[in-house]
Amino acid sequence: MTEKTRYYFDHNATTIVRPEVVEAMLPWLGEYYGNPSSVHSFGREAKNGLDKAREKTAELINAEPDEIFFTGCGTESDNIALAGCITAADKSRNGLVTSTVEHSAIIKTADDLEEKGYPIARIGVDSACRIDMDALKNSIGGTTRLVSIMHANNETGVVQDIAQAAAIAHDAGAYFHTDAVQSAGKKVIDVKELGIDMLSMSGHKINAPKGVGVLYIKKGVTVNPLMFGGSHESGMRPGTENIPSIVAFATALEIASGEIDEKSRKLSALVKRLEEGMETAVENIQFNGREAERIPGTSNISIPGVDGEALLFSLDMAGIAASTGSACSTGEVEPSHVLVAMGISPKVAQSSLRFSMGYGSTEEGVDRILEVLPPTVKRLRAVSGGL
Repeated sequence: MTEKTRYYFDHNATTIVRPEVVEAMLPWLGEYYGNPSSVHSFGREAKNGLDKAREKTAELINAEPDEIFFTGCGTESDNIALAGCITAADKSRNGLVTSTVEHSAIIKTADDLEEKGYPIARIGVDSACRIDMDALKNSIGGTTRLVSIMHANNETGVVQDIAQAAAIAHDAGAYFHTDAVQSAGKKVIDVKELGIDMLSMSGHKINAPKGVGVLYIKKGVTVNPLMFGGSHESGMRPGTENIPSIVAFATALEIASGEIDEKSRKLSALVKRLEEGMETAVENIQFNGREAERIPGTSNISIPGVDGEALLFSLDMAGIAASTGSACSTGEVEPSHVLVAMGISPKVAQSSLRFSMGYGSTEEGVDRILEVLPPTVKRLRAVSGGL
């Protein structure tokens, strides 16, 4: 019996490390193993690799090298940006405004700050997952120090108007941060043109390894470090830098940035093929965020009458990896906070799936979904007695 062909449609969760990226990092796992803080030749070699990766990363988002700080992941970057900026503020201006559809790294950091007494405002979205800009403008007050709105949503793929949001923040005298973990390498990011003061990215979302992230902090923005130790990363993030993964990050971002147009055409065509096929073959299906601009390659669907977890398991058994619109917390399945914020009922939200595509995605994989999904939905609906 031959091994079953498997198809990966969960690129928004994590990505494979591309061969070119592996090749770029290998010398830093072997030949160049020095500590970049050491003054001898081994250390200088490592420092040179670190400096070049920092310069390349800065160039790709139109920043300065000393505005780039390497972290362990996107979540860490988000935590430093929010907690570091807010705790560095004067008590007269230490508020945060964010949205109800952010990644949990933002939501839970905001919750923690609120528990500590900092003023937090959360704005909603419309049925297409788009930020309400009037609500944003009205939520920013004289005590607001920072506004944090994600660039692209990890569940729906919906892209926010970051330039407008940043302008609203700046008009009110606040700083602006964006979680660009999902948009990096898929959308052109120019921090100066967009008016971004702080920006978070993650390596494993752009075909680099897990365990490396980036935080851009514009010169002049005061941010407190959250950890203490050595003077690494200009004191912002102590601990010896992960040179192999940092080199890999810069390489992956460079490759992805050079392929944005080509990737957008390919992945948009695959999503169109998938959604048109599902629309024809599956009764009473809805596409969440479809009417808004989305990063290429993301499709979030709800199929009333079907439990998302059951559907996910059935697809996995057929060799198709996707994800649900639900998150498992303390053993209880809860509806996606993003979909609920869009006005989707908790019951329908729990019938949702996300298909996310990227490097290696093919028409063959999409056609496999279209082969497996309709009969699976029909079977599960028959069992549940719902539609």
